[in-house]
Amino acid sequence: MKLFNIDQLKNGAVFLINKKVNWTSFDVVKKMRSCISQKYSEKIKVGHAGTLDPLAEGLLIVCTGKKTKEISEFQNLKKKYQGEITIGATTPSFDLETSVNRRFDFSHVNEHDILTATEKFLGKTWQTPPIYSALKQNGERLYNLARKNKSVKIAKREICIYEFNIEETELPKIKFEIVCSKGTYIRSIANDFGNELNSGGYLSKLKRIGIGNFCLKDAIDIDSFSSFLN
Repeated sequence: MKLFNIDQLKNGAVFLINKKVNWTSFDVVKKMRSCISQKYSEKIKVGHAGTLDPLAEGLLIVCTGKKTKEISEFQNLKKKYQGEITIGATTPSFDLETSVNRRFDFSHVNEHDILTATEKFLGKTWQTPPIYSALKQNGERLYNLARKNKSVKIAKREICIYEFNIEETELPKIKFEIVCSKGTYIRSIANDFGNELNSGGYLSKLKRIGIGNFCLKDAIDIDSFSSFLN
């Protein structure tokens, strides 16, 4: 990747960042803002083009300067993920942010059931986002309402699953690769997939490997970002 000076950052640059587990997407933005401020003693606009959950890793597109006006265009691109669903249990957050709250028998689940289940998710469908999400209801984040044990009715949203492939099965772990539209919650896919198998399920790993034609293999680690500032 080439070096960038302050004028280029102001005019607009696009960075592909490999977000680490336990970092929020905004943590990445704050780190980049800090690096730019320390290097040039100036503040410029920095924004990401699509949230990754803290427990997820992988590709995050971050824009600077005038390119922040194009963030919505990047957000509308298809997303590609690799992940792992663990069946036989559920969690309130649909991932490992919260502890297992129910356990289920999964001895009846076989390879045919798993492959058949994936087919039911393909195409356009309506998805209920997890309550542990950053979506707002009456001005308050859903995850805050969840932590207060408040009952919330969450509106379904239309999404599209273009591809859903099983990569490896070693029950209770199921590794998959999925291509989906903007706004798709893979945690909800994991929960719904477990329901489809009558076994429960939650998302145990997630990595975003593609956004449109942008690939994770071309991304840089956030710790090396400052080395690209000229």
